Formats: sequence, C-alpha cells, structure tokens
Amino acid sequence: MTSTEKDSQYLWHPYTQHKTAQLPITIARGEGALLWDENNKEYIDAIASWWVNPFGHSNRFIADAIYKQLTTLEHVLFGGFTHQPAIQVAEKLMEILPSNQQKIFFSDNGSTAVEVAIKVALQFFFNKGEKRTTIIAFEDAFHGDTFAAMAASGISFYTQAFQGMFIDVVRIPVPVKGKEKASFTALKNVIDNHKCAGFIFEPLVQGAAGMVMYEPEALATLIEICKENKVLTIADEVMTGFGKTGKTFAMDYVKEQPDMMCLSKALTGGTIPMAITTFTQEIFDAFYDDDINKALFHGHTFTANPTGCAAVLASVQLLQKPDMQANIKRVNKRHLAFQDHIKNHPKITTTRVLGVIFALEIKSNSDESYYGSMRNKLYNFFIEKGVILRPVGNIVYILPPYIISDEQLQKVYAVVEEAVEMV
Repeated sequence: MTSTEKDSQYLWHPYTQHKTAQLPITIARGEGALLWDENNKEYIDAIASWWVNPFGHSNRFIADAIYKQLTTLEHVLFGGFTHQPAIQVAEKLMEILPSNQQKIFFSDNGSTAVEVAIKVALQFFFNKGEKRTTIIAFEDAFHGDTFAAMAASGISFYTQAFQGMFIDVVRIPVPVKGKEKASFTALKNVIDNHKCAGFIFEPLVQGAAGMVMYEPEALATLIEICKENKVLTIADEVMTGFGKTGKTFAMDYVKEQPDMMCLSKALTGGTIPMAITTFTQEIFDAFYDDDINKALFHGHTFTANPTGCAAVLASVQLLQKPDMQANIKRVNKRHLAFQDHIKNHPKITTTRVLGVIFALEIKSNSDESYYGSMRNKLYNFFIEKGVILRPVGNIVYILPPYIISDEQLQKVYAVVEEAVEMV
C-alpha cells in the first residue's frame, strides 16, 4: 500500500471530515522554511506548521541540544523529583517574562496550559472560601480543545456538540478599533452580575478567529477593570509568544501585567510537545497551606520532561540571538511593504500586520464559513503552488518561520496576490 492508503486505513486527522476531505500529503523531510513531500515536491511552510517552527525545520542547534540531553537523562518523573533542565528553564523564563510572574507549571500542550490556568483561577477563590464560578472570555476566542479551554473558546462549530456540559463562561466583545468602549462596558456588566474568577484573552491577536487585532491600550484598560474587581487575568500567549508580535511576548506591549500566562507552540521551537503556565507569587501562595486539599491536583506523566526542557533552553537562546531578532524585524518590514502594495486592491476589505503576522480579508458576497468553499478553493490553490497556507474562511494569513528568506517570502506574497485575483 502507498503511504496515503495506509494513512486512510489507520489514521484520524485533526479538524478533518474524512468523508469529504482530500487525501493528506505525505511529508518526507524539512529544512529551514521548506518541506518536501514523498514525491520531492517542495513547499514553503508559510505558517510555521501551525505557528510552532519559528527557527525552521530540522534546526541543528535545537537538535544537538535534544541529543545531548537524551544521552544524559531523557525523562524522570517530576512528582517528588526535580532536575537541572527544569530549573534552568525556570531561570531563563524569569529573565524574559513580565516581572510579576514568579512560578511556572509544566504541562504538555497549549490547551492543557489553558486548562491549568482556568482550574487555578477557580480554585484560587475556592481555597479562600469564596465561590466564584464564572470565566470571562472574548467572542470568537480560541483557547484549545480540552474541556475548560473549549468552554472558553467562542468558535461555535468546534463546541456545539458539547453545549450544556461546560463551566460557566460569559463572552464580551473584542475591543477592536471603534468598539473599545463597548468591550469595557460589557466587562463591567459581567463582573457586576456574575461571580467572576478570571478573564482569559489572546493578547493583541486572536489567531484562530483570523488574526483579529486590537490595541495594547484597550487590553490594559480591561486588565485594570479586572484588577479593580479582583478578577484574575490569564494571557493566552500560546500563539503570540516568543517573537510572533515583534516582541518576546505580546504582553510586552501592554503596561498592565497579567496574573497568569499560557505558553506552548514555539516554546520548544516546534520539536517536542511541551507547555508552561506561569503565575504570580500571590496565586501560588493561595495553594501553599498545611491543608493538603488546597494543593493543585493537576499533573501529566511527562511534566517537565528533561528533553523538552533542553529544547526550550535552545529555542530561547536562538530567539535572543541578534540575527534572529534582525530576522523578525526583516519579516515585519517585508510584510508592511506587501501591505502597502496590496491593501487598496478592489477585492480586499482589510489588511493587518503585527510582527511576523500578516492577514488580509477578501471581499465575499456571502458569509464565508470557517471551512467554506472560498477557503477550500484558496487552500487547494496554495498547495498546488507549493505554499502551505491555511485560510480562515475568507481571511488569508501569513505567519512564517523567522528564518524564511526574502526570496521565499516574495514567492508567498506573489501566490497570495495571484489567489486574490483568482477568487
């Protein structure tokens, strides 16, 4: 059997209706911003494989760090034990996180990082003898597929099969330009009428909603409102973290600091699944007690996996190198130039850029669904042209590895422009 036939026999893919979906492409190898399939067709990975590979595929620096760790200590349980790689990750993150973040908790992926944060927000008040059961989230948010993360997400077709089974979540409008006051007012109303434990948000950019962007000042105001009402704030930086927005974290643009942060995706440079949730000392102290029942009873078998920790350390080292920071600025400059070139195209309604993120919205005569006909037509066109892009309805976004070459970027832009003309 071919690889595709074996895949069809055995495998179940994410976000896929197998009866109608096209057969998957078998990828054989990758290097830098490029991937090759089993027939040696070349693809530019213009979304860094769902935003996880900022330093490109088969990165030798990270691979060497992983190999070295594998020959020393591949894994050890984290219950009752510790190890230097975990301690070193904590020390490194304390250098780059907002200054109020003092404790880190390891898990396995972005969704579980969010799950931990929501559980902590709810238990924080429970441990203090106060019952608060409501979580506040943005409309059209996406925070993951585990139950609490899914409950906080607002993309309905992901969650409609589970309605009535979720924790209590109330949504407020995203404070996009011109709608900031409506968002502030909605937040105040929710807090006045519910027992709110936490507010979770994707800072500055809502990824799965189509790279919807809003300003740091608006987010700062929302955090201030939460602080005034002792509602904990959770910055979900799973997508935005580690350079995507032009700064190490999106929260680095915001004058207010969150109580918790969720990290994953680019955390290990796209090599090993790992996630981290970070906390203020005040939050940790609410669980620090003679009463065992006040502990955080959450864990994963691979918590603080030493090999993953080695990948984190190498990944952060790469991010901090001057040439990598220069790459981020270079990609941003190229995005801005492409935006100037295409923003007045008659088929385009809006464009937006932040850091290495570029997005444009194509005019549509109908309400384009997430996996609708325009999206599928665009996706297939990009694949045919050797560019991996995953449109969100009628929104096309580019979020490439930082090491992508100018020539490769120019091909991506040309293919996007050709696609706009086609639809």
